[in-house]
Amino acid sequence: MTTLSPPRSRATVPPQGSRGILLALLILAALMGASVLIGWLLSTLAAQVVPGAPAYLLLVFTVVSLLVLAPLTHRAFPWITNWFYLLPALVFILAFTVLPVVLTVNYAFTNYSGQNSGNPDSAARQDATLSSDRRTVTLGGLSGSAQEYLNCAAANCAGATLVLYDEDASVPYRVKVASAQGNAFTLAAPTPESVQVAQATRINKISYVGLANFQEIFGKASRALWPVFLWTVIFAFSTIVLNSVAGLILGILLYNKRLKGRNVYRTLLFLPWAIPTVISVQMWVALFNQQFGIVNKSLGLLGIVAIPWLNDPLWAKISILMVNLWLGFPYMMTATISALSTINDDLYEAAEIDGASRWQQITGITLPLLRNSFTPILLSGFAFNFNNFGIIYLLTAGGPAQEGRESTAQSTDILLSWGYNTAFVSAGGQNFALASAIALIIFFLTLAISIVNFKAAGVFEEARK
Repeated sequence: MTTLSPPRSRATVPPQGSRGILLALLILAALMGASVLIGWLLSTLAAQVVPGAPAYLLLVFTVVSLLVLAPLTHRAFPWITNWFYLLPALVFILAFTVLPVVLTVNYAFTNYSGQNSGNPDSAARQDATLSSDRRTVTLGGLSGSAQEYLNCAAANCAGATLVLYDEDASVPYRVKVASAQGNAFTLAAPTPESVQVAQATRINKISYVGLANFQEIFGKASRALWPVFLWTVIFAFSTIVLNSVAGLILGILLYNKRLKGRNVYRTLLFLPWAIPTVISVQMWVALFNQQFGIVNKSLGLLGIVAIPWLNDPLWAKISILMVNLWLGFPYMMTATISALSTINDDLYEAAEIDGASRWQQITGITLPLLRNSFTPILLSGFAFNFNNFGIIYLLTAGGPAQEGRESTAQSTDILLSWGYNTAFVSAGGQNFALASAIALIIFFLTLAISIVNFKAAGVFEEARK
């Protein structure tokens, strides 16, 4: 006698189709969001109770909250168990993709920089004394008004933050200001007995500035944005043309089965790609040295004047294209050889019987059949070189300097190196907000160019089929 298993309850049956996928992702996102929120609240409470609490408590509390909430989520939605395997992937996506994007977009509309970092201003630190009731902090060397010192909007600086230090200035203690008059600051609450006050300073606040960063970029577009963008496009397009032509020619030559020693030639020509880029580029820096480089030494033997390969804006750009050709043609050569192996040899035999020359076989058979294989390679290569920061940074560091240009956007800087210089190399402190605005502009420019490339190559039509 056959026994029938009891029917599964509706609570254990997962929703089907796209609705089920979206619902599962929504529940998992809510689970992680609630865990992060609880972790943040608990870490904030711990920081108030223990001023020196480590920052990694946020991660600890978040993980503990996730471990507690996961069984509760399973009890409410039993079918969600099969989707828990996505949690690690979602965590990595949120941490390394979504969060950086959100922060970049957010910072693009702020004044976040090395000066306005949200941290205590060590340069503005003043000697301070605390009153007996531990509610009034008096600054000894304050010049000007309290409003100017704390950069607060309210006249009495209510709600502003003051940072207190002991004699060693080892552990900062942040307090809220209730009011300010002259050089005396009345605190919203008395400081604990454990806090010894010898110095005080202000917070360099991060504030929203709207479209000010974009206005600054486009206001100086003729000195940075447009010349850098033009060179970026020229660099990416020229690189992909030179590398693909060189790789295509070498690939066709080396695929010839009647060529003796072709495996030796392949190995030797593959070496530039096998050697790490950092080593190769540094080698080229030495070769292109204007005074002591082998290239100019060899040209001198022929009576040619030393060429300023890396010291002249035009020659520096030519040098970059030459080095990038050295680094990139082996990949195109290998791709060509791989694509040629998919072409049926019977086509060449039939063409040879019909009397077609070798050149006619290449133009009539090889190149048309390589088009589909090379289209995605060329598009991805253009996108890669559009943001090829490594060779610019290692070979020229964006230089040499060019008159009439911003110090962060020199003759060989591309958009990405311009953003890097603005964020980490700019004079007067790192301007992370302006670099974030540049990153957004790069994103939209890259997106627009990619769409044009895909449309020109017919990728969208192929996808519809």
